[in-house]
Amino acid sequence: MIDLYTAATPNGWKVGIALEEMGLDYIIHVLELSERHQYEDWFLALNPNARIPVIVDRAADDLTIFETGAILLYLAEKSGKFMPTDAKGHWACMQWLMFQMSGIGPMQGQAVVFERYFPDDVPAARQRYHNETRRLYEVLNTRLAESEWLAGPDYTIADMANWSWIRSHRWARVPTEGLEHLEAWMAAIAARPGAQRGVEVPPPKRSADATKAMGSSITTA
Repeated sequence: MIDLYTAATPNGWKVGIALEEMGLDYIIHVLELSERHQYEDWFLALNPNARIPVIVDRAADDLTIFETGAILLYLAEKSGKFMPTDAKGHWACMQWLMFQMSGIGPMQGQAVVFERYFPDDVPAARQRYHNETRRLYEVLNTRLAESEWLAGPDYTIADMANWSWIRSHRWARVPTEGLEHLEAWMAAIAARPGAQRGVEVPPPKRSADATKAMGSSITTA
């Protein structure tokens, strides 16, 4: 069993999708970020960077992993799924996974900050992160014009990671119009039952004693 410490954010969704797609058993522990649970001592002992998600694999001597790239790679290796085994496919998956972590996540994240949360309007900053996020979408669109999935013919953790962010592009006010290959890829992932379940991790708020089974997972609110 895997303990998943998470919240409803793009980074949290990445791991929820992976666990659901891979059919791994897990228990959800929801952190209320607005209440700063991530800065409590017990959580800092799991991740000194105070960020979700974190997993603890109870079947592997309580192995604790933070950073979503590391978590996705670990889960792919554990399950034997969604990571190509040939060298070409493996490194294609790795590079597009790193593309999300170094590009899509930071740029779209800053776009959201300046569009939605920054106390002052800074038009130059809004434009800079809007444009860079759109440019990265265009890079993905070019790749998907020549490949069904980011790493090649098969769906992988690289697709899960990138889609988890791009699915909320409207919140960043970055359009995908005109990027037909990107939009087709987005729709294909959105139609996957595992992805649909994964973006409901954590589930909507419910009473403290409520529980819900989701696929192979066990979740608690």
